[in-house]
Amino acid sequence: MAFKLYGVGIFSCTRRVALIAKERGVPYELIPVGVKEGEHKSAAYLEHQPFGQVPYILQEDGFELYESRAIGRYVATLGSGPELIPSDPKARAKFEQAASIEYSQFDPAAGAIINERIFKPFWGKTPDQERLDSELVPSFEAKLDAYEAILSKQKYLAGDEVTLADLYHLPYGAQVFSLGYGNLGKRPNVQRWWDDISSRPSWEAVKDSA
Repeated sequence: MAFKLYGVGIFSCTRRVALIAKERGVPYELIPVGVKEGEHKSAAYLEHQPFGQVPYILQEDGFELYESRAIGRYVATLGSGPELIPSDPKARAKFEQAASIEYSQFDPAAGAIINERIFKPFWGKTPDQERLDSELVPSFEAKLDAYEAILSKQKYLAGDEVTLADLYHLPYGAQVFSLGYGNLGKRPNVQRWWDDISSRPSWEAVKDSA
């Protein structure tokens, strides 16, 4: 059940995997990958993750898996704890809808802001403030308006039970909200939802690093 997590402790996708492991009580060992040194593009690393990205996991029996959301779905079947993927067909369909929202709506909008504000400086580049102000922030705000409408009718994105779809927002959400974007004060239902999921012990354990 335990696994080795090859990644960077502070990176969002690595923390996404660690978060689900904490939710389910699945032990893991973080194996740091030297991305600034280019380790993730080395031939040895590409044998395990052909796209040269982090993270991937490795279990003792040789089972490997990459892509953080796919890993999270797998880890959610291990250990014990809250059922983060519904089994009822209609509840599962709502979960898949919510998971798609996180992946196709929230992640690109939040990720674009984070790329400008965090990743560009990390790699020694200059953020495009004009693009942030004229394009990226308005796009993100519009996504949150849709979230406010959804969450005005239910507790979580897939209904009244927390799922992976909610938790997958935590790494990017924490970064973008901490940068001052999103104006949760004028979106009370998003604020209530965010306060709920971001106060979970699993997130407290990995919010700074996996």
